Amino acid sequence: MILDLPFIWAGLIAFAVLAYVLLDGFDLGIGILFPFLKDREERHLAMNTIAPVWDGNETWLVLGGGGLFAVFPLAYAIVMPALYPLIIAMLLGLIFRGVAFEFVHRTKRMQGFWELGFWGGSLVAAIAQGLALGALVQGIAVNGRAYGGGNWDWLTPFSGLTALAVVVGYAMLGATWLILKTEGETLKRAHRFAVPIGVALIALIGAVSFATPFLRPEYLARWFGWPSGVWSAIVPILLAIAIWQLWRGLRNQDHLRPFLATVTIFILCYAGLGVSFYPNLVPPALTIAEAAAPDASLRFLLVGAAVLVPLILAYTAYSYWVFRGKVLPGDGYH
Repeated sequence: MILDLPFIWAGLIAFAVLAYVLLDGFDLGIGILFPFLKDREERHLAMNTIAPVWDGNETWLVLGGGGLFAVFPLAYAIVMPALYPLIIAMLLGLIFRGVAFEFVHRTKRMQGFWELGFWGGSLVAAIAQGLALGALVQGIAVNGRAYGGGNWDWLTPFSGLTALAVVVGYAMLGATWLILKTEGETLKRAHRFAVPIGVALIALIGAVSFATPFLRPEYLARWFGWPSGVWSAIVPILLAIAIWQLWRGLRNQDHLRPFLATVTIFILCYAGLGVSFYPNLVPPALTIAEAAAPDASLRFLLVGAAVLVPLILAYTAYSYWVFRGKVLPGDGYH
């Protein structure tokens, strides 16, 4: 049996990026919601819900970025120059958020500054990711085997819309994570946050979904052409079911269902991107096969990934299992 190594690696990197978005998404969401929590005690309680897992969640970002560099070097060489300001802003935001997370419990005089840093770093990282997503979806100009666009091609109304959608989406993940992990007044506050944020998220998903097919003719054909449109329709149908489950979970004040429904919404939106992109890795014209390294390199790296990815999954699952359950005031891992 002949393995399609570029396709396998595209799937692995796509999985790593999705894992990062879901796992670090609720971390960033906690940071985005930080100023709206009641007081310092509640803010620190929210931080303690993610304290055991937040740094491990970023492993998937390293795996996705490193995998793109090693396995699809041409895509890396094109995408990075197109998105340098956004990548730098995202990394600075994540670094500042991480430093703030550690320092906020170790100082009294500067505690307010580091709380502000935790919020600002989270918000900057989320905005940068959303702008980068919008820039990638609308297409990156390629000249031969290099980036052929300008310094500000990433800044458009569409990328601004996707940035807003990502920020609101992460806030929704954060709110539903607090519903899952807290009790009492914090739980009630998270429920109150989740309803308007959920409405805003659904509206923004609708706006982005409406605009995307009209960005490029091939997107329009994949979503509304025949017979591809029949298969593509599965995604919005499942998305409607997930939204209904989210609404039911919030209405019935369930603790687990809203978070699972929000995760499902993210997965389905990600699947929608796959429908638009495939078989391109960098829209509009760089395919998975064209961007891939030689098969010998892909085969060698796949051996390492076969060991590394299950190991990461195992320790991630173990850490979430160990720190399952509600986090109460006074609990802490710092």
